[in-house]
Amino acid sequence: MRRLYVMTLIAFALGFASCTTASTADSKGTSSPFGFLKPAAKTRVPSGTPLRVVLQQGVGTDSSVPGAAFTAVLADPIVVDGRTVLEKGSSVVGSVVDVQKAGRVKGRATLRLALTSVVRNGKTIPIHTRTHVGVAKSNKKRDAAVIGGAAGVGAVIGAIAGGGKGAATGAAIGGAGGTGTVLATRGDDLHYPPESRLNFVLSKSVDL
Repeated sequence: MRRLYVMTLIAFALGFASCTTASTADSKGTSSPFGFLKPAAKTRVPSGTPLRVVLQQGVGTDSSVPGAAFTAVLADPIVVDGRTVLEKGSSVVGSVVDVQKAGRVKGRATLRLALTSVVRNGKTIPIHTRTHVGVAKSNKKRDAAVIGGAAGVGAVIGAIAGGGKGAATGAAIGGAGGTGTVLATRGDDLHYPPESRLNFVLSKSVDL
């Protein structure tokens, strides 16, 4: 009889401990019925979310080729529903999508870039962004100055050689020479040095 009583007490104690453990695990939401830890819930960062980055290395039409990778860090944290899912300074990797150098006759240099991944808690996560398109400044004013300057020099030489008519001829010749100089020279390259800040936008949502 006493033995049965002792066994009943032991069973009751074990049952109470089991209930307490299960209750604690359920309240924390970190354990399954089999004792395994549940994965932390992920947050979806929607498409259209802006990503502002600071380049860690320079890229440009003078030095980059399509497919080349570049590194950057987030200039601002990524916040979703009041929760920070990516801290400021998080590492980001991008790729050079396309490089177009300025033509000798027309067209400005263009550089197309996209982000390909971010690093969170030591894990690299692929992302997709819209292509950032950079365009070099126009050099039409510079070209006009080159042509105009050459025409002026030609006019002076023509005037010395043959008076008014010579001046007109000299201007035409000088202008043609200036145009030749412009055609023989490519336009300005586009270059983003380290620490440049660029803006990207997620084109697909991502779970972080």
